[in-house]
Amino acid sequence: MKVVVGMSGGVDSSVTALLLKQQGYEVTGLFMKNWEDDDDSDYCSTRQDLVDVASVCDVIGIDLEVVNFSAEYKERVFADFLREYEAGRTPNPDILCNSEIKFRCFLDHAMQLGAERIATGHYAQVREWTSDGRSEYQLLKAEDGTKDQSYFLYRLNQAQLAKTLFPLGALYKREVRRIAEQAGLHVAAKKDSTGICFIGERPFREFLMRYLPTRPGEIRALDDERVLGEHQGLTYHTIGQRKGLHIGGIKGNQDEAGEHDAWYVAKKDMQANVLYVVQGHDHPALLRDRLVATDLNWIAGRDPHTNWVYTAKPRYRTPDMPCEIDRIADGCAEIAFAQPQWALTPGQSVVVYESTVCLGGGIIV
Repeated sequence: MKVVVGMSGGVDSSVTALLLKQQGYEVTGLFMKNWEDDDDSDYCSTRQDLVDVASVCDVIGIDLEVVNFSAEYKERVFADFLREYEAGRTPNPDILCNSEIKFRCFLDHAMQLGAERIATGHYAQVREWTSDGRSEYQLLKAEDGTKDQSYFLYRLNQAQLAKTLFPLGALYKREVRRIAEQAGLHVAAKKDSTGICFIGERPFREFLMRYLPTRPGEIRALDDERVLGEHQGLTYHTIGQRKGLHIGGIKGNQDEAGEHDAWYVAKKDMQANVLYVVQGHDHPALLRDRLVATDLNWIAGRDPHTNWVYTAKPRYRTPDMPCEIDRIADGCAEIAFAQPQWALTPGQSVVVYESTVCLGGGIIV
């Protein structure tokens, strides 16, 4: 079977290609270039990543293809990313990047190369499951719960999962690095990439300012409407944000406990251009026990049951939280949590699970 592996120059995709080659697949590596605006900057590592990929392919003994999806990335991912921020929401571009670039553009290109499957270095698993005579592909969590990336893959569909292999799904990260080291791959100890998908880690506010104009306005205390300072634009702030407000020296009511607590973003009034903040991590304005999600994608192609107990992740770095789906109608899902959730952020994704199976999810509104 011919498999095309999406290779980024990191240890995960390198070991993915190595394992598939060892298992007898006909493997081709494919390097995607998806960002060109500042390809020569310190923050964009495309050139070095390509060098690393070429070196790994040479050691493994597989062919390498290079393709440029920069136009598709800018149109399908980055433009949406900017629209969401401009509307006051906080999107997760990695999720859209996976569904539109890695598992659409890349998948289509791989099929044109004659591949039967694609593979990536994601920590997740795919299982073909038959129930009541109906066969479907399920997206499962990775064995390594600290690295599980199913949250970022919840927008995938049956056709995409049917053509995808995740060879690292049953491995722990330490094992992946050990395999790379034993095979003589120089990327064995390479630092994991961070930051915006294909754009990299950089000073985020300065990056956004290149594309979205500043619009200064007041920062007010939500509890009493006091003016505490000035923001440069609601676009540059997100619910739950603590750093970068520059109001740390302003204290709360001197008669109340917690007067020295930090300030957190609690609300953005887009019409009035006011940023509202509250003091204290556990302020009631930062806690919600239910949410509404839109732009839904259910991987099996059908809605999950309502009023069943599931778990959900309202952001990647939170543990799975018990929940029920109260209602699915008009393209929206209403989800109630067993415990209040902190700083539920419009624009972020909430992903629903049944045990280790990722059912899908949507965008928090």
